[in-house]
Amino acid sequence: METRRRKNQRGMTLVELVVAFTILITLSAMAVPMARSRVRSEHERELRYDLRDMRLAIDKYKDLCDAAYFGQIKAGTDCYPESLDILVEGVKMPGPDGKKLYLLRKVPVDPFTHTAEWALRSDQDEPTAQSWGGQNVFDVHSKTMEKAGDGSNYSDW
Repeated sequence: METRRRKNQRGMTLVELVVAFTILITLSAMAVPMARSRVRSEHERELRYDLRDMRLAIDKYKDLCDAAYFGQIKAGTDCYPESLDILVEGVKMPGPDGKKLYLLRKVPVDPFTHTAEWALRSDQDEPTAQSWGGQNVFDVHSKTMEKAGDGSNYSDW
C-alpha cells in the first residue's frame, strides 16, 4: 500500500530540488559576465558611430568653409566650427534667402558618461593636451576614464 501511494504523489524530493537549483545558479552565473560583455561591446560600437558621425560633420564643415560656402570666416578658427552646437543649429549660407546648412541632427549622448558633453580639441592644442583651447573644434573624444578590452582608453579613440 505504501509504494502505491508514493507512485500517485506528485512533486520533487529535496535532493531533486537542490540539484535543479544548483544547475540554475551555475547557468545564471555563466550568463551574467556574458551579458556584461555584450552591453560593453554595444556601448563601444555606439561610441565609435557617434565619434565617426561628429568627425564627419566637422570635416564636412571644414571642407565647405575652405570652399568659401560660408562667406567670411571668423579669425582664429582656421575654418573649423567654433563648437559642436554650430553643426546642430545650422550654418547660415550667404545670400538673400538666408538658408541654413545643418551638418548634425543633434549632439549624441556619450554611451559611457550618459551626457552630451564631449571632450574637444582645437587644431591649435597640443595633441596630448587634456583641455580644450576654445579656438575651434578640430576633434572630439569621450570624457570617460574607462578602458577598452584591449587596454586603450576610450578617451583616446
